Amino acid sequence: MDLRSGQAFWPLQSGLMHTYPPLTQGERADVLVIGAGITGALLADALSAAGLDTVVLDRRDVATGSTSASTALLQYEIDTNLVDLIPMIGQRHAERAYQLCRESIDMIRHVTATLPDDCGFKERGSLYYASTRRDARMLAREHTAREAAGLTVELLDHRELRDRFGIGAPNALYSPDGAEVDPYRLAQHLLWRARDRGARVYDRTTVTRLDEHRTEFTAHTDRGLTVTARYVIVATGYEAETFLGRRLAQLKNSYALATEPVGREPWPTGCLIWETARPYLYARTTADGRIVMGGEDDSFNSPLRREKALAGKQRRLERKLEKLLPDLELEVAFAWAGTFGETKDGLAYIGPKEAGSRLLFALGYGGNGITYSAQAARLLTAYVQGRTDADLEIFDLNR
Repeated sequence: MDLRSGQAFWPLQSGLMHTYPPLTQGERADVLVIGAGITGALLADALSAAGLDTVVLDRRDVATGSTSASTALLQYEIDTNLVDLIPMIGQRHAERAYQLCRESIDMIRHVTATLPDDCGFKERGSLYYASTRRDARMLAREHTAREAAGLTVELLDHRELRDRFGIGAPNALYSPDGAEVDPYRLAQHLLWRARDRGARVYDRTTVTRLDEHRTEFTAHTDRGLTVTARYVIVATGYEAETFLGRRLAQLKNSYALATEPVGREPWPTGCLIWETARPYLYARTTADGRIVMGGEDDSFNSPLRREKALAGKQRRLERKLEKLLPDLELEVAFAWAGTFGETKDGLAYIGPKEAGSRLLFALGYGGNGITYSAQAARLLTAYVQGRTDADLEIFDLNR
């Protein structure tokens, strides 16, 4: 599947950082990771750091699928509000899911601090504003639920919101716990570090069949070569149904743009901004002073229809950006679209295909893909080492 359209900003900004060959010989490893986007990169880094012999395969050039289309707002907030998630999965699991996403931001901060550059990581607050008065009442309840879960959050009324952020809305939640990053650069650095530890990374190599034996798997590829591994982790995002045999998420398109640098911080604190409407508008800044904005989500039908819709979606996003920031003269430099998966509860799917299986999945669906992927790297590395974490229950594939 072609996962994006248009000119995604991150690969153009960072250029060709590292290159990897296709598979040219048979391989044997402890773990085969299928997928070399940000999820596969975080996994490869964690697995290789734990001393596990790792091979990574991707059908494309690394990090050029969904990763390159991500706007990479790092938030603990899940697409499903906490007040709605609690009746879906229970209070304990719902609160823990939010707490895990909060912990993921710290994990990514730590990872970027150990790389050759910071990958554009910057701590940012997160502003979640009410699109309607009805949503304002929901945000008041959400504020109470988050505080009960031990999360740091403020409820701002419309006056405080306008005075502090210049945004006109009924109310908003503000959390200091958020961040932004360049997902393409982060994935590239992590894969290169994993390679330095002995991991083998191959792109332009498609796994065509996966055979399971008593103690290992054999992955057959379109290169006519195989990889044998004790464990297989599928990190192919929205293409995982090839290995799972069923679809876990509804495919959607999200559209995004990046402006030319605006020369100053476009709104106070440069925080992440998103709204309660569904689909929601979201915005962030970049290290070189651009505004990245996305939204206008629709159902995925085909790459061709997504491509045809891009120009019109871009114009609508531009109008919304001008309304949000009327005092700025903005020029759009890049526009693109990516396909993502939306789950019934907004949570990722992380763990074995079934109890005891050595076929594992790391599927960071929804708006929290990168934070979920950080948890997937932690949880699945532990699983391969024989340590099963209770947090896997939250993301169970059969929930």
